[in-house]
Amino acid sequence: MTSLQASSFLFSSTCSCSTRTHAAITVAKLPRIPFSAPKIPLKPVEDLNLRDGFKGKIPLENNDPANSTGLDQYEAPIISTTSTTATAKLYAILEAVGDRVEMHGNIGEQRDNWNKLLMNSINMITLTAATMAGVAAGGAAGAPLLALKLSSTLLFSAATGMSIIMNKIQPSQLAEEQRNATRLFKQLYSQIKNTLAVHDPTDTDVEDAMDRVLALDEAYPLPLLGKMIEKFPEKFEPAVWWPQPNKSHSRKHVKAEGKNGWSEDVEEEMRVVIEVIKRKDSEDYMRLGNLALKVNKILAVSGPLLTAIAAAGSAFVGHGSWAAIVAVTAGALASTVNTFEHGGQVGMVVEMYRNCAGFFILLEESIESTIQEKDLSNT
Repeated sequence: MTSLQASSFLFSSTCSCSTRTHAAITVAKLPRIPFSAPKIPLKPVEDLNLRDGFKGKIPLENNDPANSTGLDQYEAPIISTTSTTATAKLYAILEAVGDRVEMHGNIGEQRDNWNKLLMNSINMITLTAATMAGVAAGGAAGAPLLALKLSSTLLFSAATGMSIIMNKIQPSQLAEEQRNATRLFKQLYSQIKNTLAVHDPTDTDVEDAMDRVLALDEAYPLPLLGKMIEKFPEKFEPAVWWPQPNKSHSRKHVKAEGKNGWSEDVEEEMRVVIEVIKRKDSEDYMRLGNLALKVNKILAVSGPLLTAIAAAGSAFVGHGSWAAIVAVTAGALASTVNTFEHGGQVGMVVEMYRNCAGFFILLEESIESTIQEKDLSNT
């Protein structure tokens, strides 16, 4: 009996010790955090579109035959071939527009340098010729007089030819044309980038961008010979750098089927704005443009005419005091006229008025076309 009690005591002690030991080394379990890693495709992926996902099915390696979860292929939204083609075309147009921005900027700087260098050269030649004519009038007869007369006449003749060429091409106006073209091509570049970022481009977006590029190329040509804008037209005309209705039928057709979202009160206010623009802004810029064009024509004719008169007067130096007076006076006036015309950049002022008048015409056409759009909510 005593042995049974002792054995039961040992058994209970052993169990309690083992229980205490087990409780001492047991730690609490951490909560499970669900985490799933997507499978990475092991085969090359084609037709990747970062904005709209993948195109078609992407095969994945499935080496585990026990994997029957159905995740071996990924179904992605299908991108239409038309949208992909339009995007590629619009990116090509975007690259061409970027090239034109750089070209017009570089050529604008070059033509601005032409204006400064030619003006300074013509003035120096004219003043040097006038000085020679004055010295020849007060010098002795003979070989020195003949040399001064010939030099003065040749310099005046060279100044006349250079002045005719410079007045014909109007470098200051050419530089302003390139500055305007650079600004407008930058605007078009930003608009195309926004179109690509906001939504998938369509064929209409491509046609609209292409029409605008062609219209800008026609309004602001790069070459001088053959395509240069007429610098002395019979009538002052505003600049037009946007597509005309006969060149953008599809774009106008799409706009006619949309709705402008304006109420009748807003449309009436916009009609009043159009009348104010026509009566005030457009009329003022047309009047100032005509005045600047007339002044530029007078100066363009006066400069070469005065240098030609000075050349004729220098040829007769030594036959009377009148010849030297004519040569020196005409040379000084020619230098003054040339400085006022090209130093004051009258041609640039004419182009500025052309551009401002064209802007108000574009604003009028935009408001009128928006007013004429149909409201589909009322049909």
